[in-house]
Amino acid sequence: MEISPIGVIHSPFTAKEECPIQPAYASEAEGRVEVFPEFAAGLKDVETFSHIYLLYAFDRAGDVELVRPTFLDDTPRGVFASRHPCRPNGIGLSLVRLLDRQGNVLVVSGIDVLDETPLLDIKPYMPMYDVVESASNGWASDLPWRQNRATASKALQSRQGTEL
Repeated sequence: MEISPIGVIHSPFTAKEECPIQPAYASEAEGRVEVFPEFAAGLKDVETFSHIYLLYAFDRAGDVELVRPTFLDDTPRGVFASRHPCRPNGIGLSLVRLLDRQGNVLVVSGIDVLDETPLLDIKPYMPMYDVVESASNGWASDLPWRQNRATASKALQSRQGTEL
């Protein structure tokens, strides 16, 4: 199977340490999603949605470990039970607010990815299909949230004496 980027995501974040770990902590962060010209026709009607999902490649994530501490706590968790970027297939998913469409560029807020991240796909967020009222937060239900990787890294370093 071969997957090729359909565009590139531009954000204010150039280093992993400054990047929020979830869009909920990046609500003020604006970015641009540049769709390559050959795919621009696929953006028809996207501006009718308030939010979109961005699927992208974790191209600078690091080594894959199937069990590791997460950014939310220090207990090792399975990679498929976490949102850690170091994954076997390295595919990221973010839900962002669509502010504007300017030709083949989408202006978004709530961006939580590194600048120049390869874009793999875009899908509309549709509450009538995507909201699951009975969903659980699993093991993260009672954890305090860490807002970025630097905060998570400091917490882990203080317990283990290492860097992420």
